[in-house]
Amino acid sequence: MITKGQKINDRYEIIRAIGEGGMANVYLGYDTILDRNVAIKILRGDLSNDEKFVRRFQREALSASSLAHPNIVEMYDVGEDDDVYYIVMEYVDGKTLKQLLKRRGSLTLSEAIDIMLQLTDGMAHAHDSYIIHRDLKPQNIMIKDDGQIKITDFGIAMALNATQLTQTNSVMGSVHYLPPEQASGKGSTIKSDIYSMGIIFYELLTGSLPFRGDNAVEIALKHMKDPLPSVRDDNPSIPQSIENIILKATAKNPKNRYDDARSMHDDLLTALDDERMNEEPVKYKYPEHENDNTKKLKKVEDLEEPEETEDTEEIVTKVEEDDDKSKKKIIIILSIIFGVLLLILMIIFFVVPAIANKKAVTVPDCKKLEVGTCEKKLQALGLEVNTKIKTVSSSNVKKGRVVKTDPEKGRSVKKGTKVTIYKSSGNKTYELDDYTGKNYIEVQTILETKYGLIVEVEKKEPTDASKEYDDQEIIGQSLAKGSKVEKGDSIILYIANVVDKFPDMQGEGWSIDDAEAFCSKYGLTISTTYQETTAYEEGKVISQSRAAGSPIVKGTTLNVVIAKKPVEKKDNKKTTTDEDDKDKKETEEEPESN
Repeated sequence: MITKGQKINDRYEIIRAIGEGGMANVYLGYDTILDRNVAIKILRGDLSNDEKFVRRFQREALSASSLAHPNIVEMYDVGEDDDVYYIVMEYVDGKTLKQLLKRRGSLTLSEAIDIMLQLTDGMAHAHDSYIIHRDLKPQNIMIKDDGQIKITDFGIAMALNATQLTQTNSVMGSVHYLPPEQASGKGSTIKSDIYSMGIIFYELLTGSLPFRGDNAVEIALKHMKDPLPSVRDDNPSIPQSIENIILKATAKNPKNRYDDARSMHDDLLTALDDERMNEEPVKYKYPEHENDNTKKLKKVEDLEEPEETEDTEEIVTKVEEDDDKSKKKIIIILSIIFGVLLLILMIIFFVVPAIANKKAVTVPDCKKLEVGTCEKKLQALGLEVNTKIKTVSSSNVKKGRVVKTDPEKGRSVKKGTKVTIYKSSGNKTYELDDYTGKNYIEVQTILETKYGLIVEVEKKEPTDASKEYDDQEIIGQSLAKGSKVEKGDSIILYIANVVDKFPDMQGEGWSIDDAEAFCSKYGLTISTTYQETTAYEEGKVISQSRAAGSPIVKGTTLNVVIAKKPVEKKDNKKTTTDEDDKDKKETEEEPESN
């Protein structure tokens, strides 16, 4: 258990937890030697017991530590302290790209291109070092206040993919960004990362994911089969050149994608050039699916007849020679076919009758019998019993008793047929994991399809009000980690009761642009007033009429006060002249009228 103030390797002091994942937890730490804040990713205890996994984890993390690029989170240290395996990396003070999308919805075209240029540049550097990320998604991309992005989780994605090990044996990474080749169980290449970047680009421009479904399997199938929705249908102002980049990056067939991240980066640089904006939609060179690989033949009338030349006689001679060779081949093939037919006839007339002479017997029903009793029953009928007894789980057959045989009961077989006995190991039990922080759809799919559990999902108010939760994130479960369950048992997964609420715009440093985008996303009317002040940066929100944390009601008005730089006041004092003094004196000397 990692606690606040604890020191890792007598150097890195734990300040607080800043993130949780399926296989590691992330903490904000302080490097006491170099006097700087760092992010410390610590491997969860249940994974640290697998030596093979730990070796791969460390090796791949060290490999990723060689990456030095402004758009990749830098790794400082990898080590182990009292069975605690950790990675120390650069601490990025910002938010994830996913959090930005939740706040803003879709981004502007220029913002999206700027982010993608940084992303492709960083990935090109990684691919040059033969490092594949395998888990690219907005949750693994940090964005700082100045707009710079940082790609995270390089070594971890490599290590997990190498061992095909996760806590739930589920597909690595988020299924929403999963390339078709990974969804179908094939290996990953640099083109797998390119597909994920194409899906991210789509989400940046539209504010939504291209494929959705009730479970992970359904979404994965859509990645493999369904065409990508058009971003221009969602926003016609997006140039065709931009849609072409997304289509080329997200092609089902990797052959149709960019060869590398650098090619995608270069394409983005010129996408908004005038001569490219309205280019023709991209056409794939290779078929997207195997069943599309049908060759088109030319029509007979389209074929040109060869012109007659002086070498016509030589051509005729050549054709005759080829014709003789073809005839010889046909004779050889016919001879082979005749020989095979003769062999089949011999089998039918001599071998089959010999086999048929063996009497047929019916395999008896041995279910729920003791293994020894079943063996005697089979042998009495002239059947051979396989010496290797197999074991299967069963909820209705007592442990040690026979569940079934192969061939199964009632089958008519020849005497001497070998029969395999399957005995019961009892009802199979499973040990539950801690699913907190994971996507409930993926977990529910695994628990229902693999373990046969009855899964219910209920919303629950989170205990930590300061933490930002995803609407599909598990925050608790009715059965604790380590609980033993059987097929048919029930479990409740609790997800955060996420209700759209007003943010603390002033506390979070929102700008007028952020506030306007927020109101547009939720259908609110915004009313702005400006206040001169030096306490806040110009253009930032000073206050809001709707309290932070209060529920959002569509159609309501939000009044915000925006900081404005004070106007410098000029000195308005008039300079008096001699004439002014004279007039003033004469006025004072005038007698009062009666």
